[in-house]
Amino acid sequence: MKAEEVWRILPRRIRENLKESDLVGIQEIRLRCGQPVMLKEENRRMRLLEGQFSAAEIRETVSLLSGYSLYAFEEELKQGYLTLEGGHRVGFCGKAVMEDGKIRTLKQINALNIRIAKEQRGWGEAFLPYLLEGNRFYHTLIVSPPGCGKTTLLRDLIRCLSEKKWTVGVVDERGEIAPLRDGIPQMDVGPCTDVLEGCPKAKGMVMLLRSMGPDIIAADELGTQGDIAAVYEVLHCGVGLMATVHGHSFSDIERRLQPLMQERIFERYILLSGKKGVGTLEAVLDRNGEIISKGAD
Repeated sequence: MKAEEVWRILPRRIRENLKESDLVGIQEIRLRCGQPVMLKEENRRMRLLEGQFSAAEIRETVSLLSGYSLYAFEEELKQGYLTLEGGHRVGFCGKAVMEDGKIRTLKQINALNIRIAKEQRGWGEAFLPYLLEGNRFYHTLIVSPPGCGKTTLLRDLIRCLSEKKWTVGVVDERGEIAPLRDGIPQMDVGPCTDVLEGCPKAKGMVMLLRSMGPDIIAADELGTQGDIAAVYEVLHCGVGLMATVHGHSFSDIERRLQPLMQERIFERYILLSGKKGVGTLEAVLDRNGEIISKGAD
C-alpha cells in the first residue's frame, strides 16, 4: 500500500502522534471538528487519538488537500469527495451552497473521512476455477455486508480476468473500484480493462456494451430497478456479468434482487463476511444456492 499521499495531507499534530507505517492496518481516518480523531482498523475496531480535532486543523487539512487553492478545488467540493493518487479517497461534510437545485459548493467544512485504498493482489486467483470453464465465464455476484471486502475482491477478479485476456468493462459509478486520476486507474485492474467512472450503473452498463464491446461487465453494488433492467440488456447481448451487492446471506438477497434471483440469472455467488477479519470466505454457491466450496471454519 502506498500511503505517502495520505500521510502528506494529515495535519502536523496527527503526524506527530502516528508513524507513516501505522497507516498500513488502518481503513479509515475520521476527522470531526471538536471530536477526537477516530481510526478504523482492518479488524473493524476503532481507536481514538488524544485531544479534539480543531477547526484550525480542519482548515489545515483542506488547504493541504487543495494545494492551498480552494478555487481549483471547487469541482471536488461539489461532488463531496476527492480521489488522491493511489486511489485513496477523502469525503467532506459541511454546509451545502445550492444553486438551481444543485450543489454549487460546500463551505464551513466540519468533517473529513479519509478512506485508505487497499489492494489484495492475488486474492482473486483462488476463485477463478469456480468462475471459468474453458471459454465460458459464469455470471457472478459477490455478496457481503459493508466493509467486508467485496469491492476489493471484485477489483482483483477484474485484474485476474484482464490478465487472462478477457476484455472487462468496469462501471465505476463512485470511483471506488479503479479510481481515475488524470485518466489513469489508480488501482491495478489489468491490461484489458476499460473504466467508465462517475456514470450511474444502469446507463454505464449500456454505454460500455455499445462503445467498448466487452467480454465481461463489472459493477459495484447493484440495487436499483434501473440496475436490474440493465443487467437484462447485458445478458441479452451475450456479455458476462460480475457484480457485488450488500447482503448477509443468499436468502437475504433473494428478497431484494427479484426477479434476478427468481430466474437464477447469476450462476455463481461468493459470500463474504468479517467473522475472521475483512474478506472471510463463507462459501461459493451455484445458481441454485447450493454450496460448491465452503470457507474454513
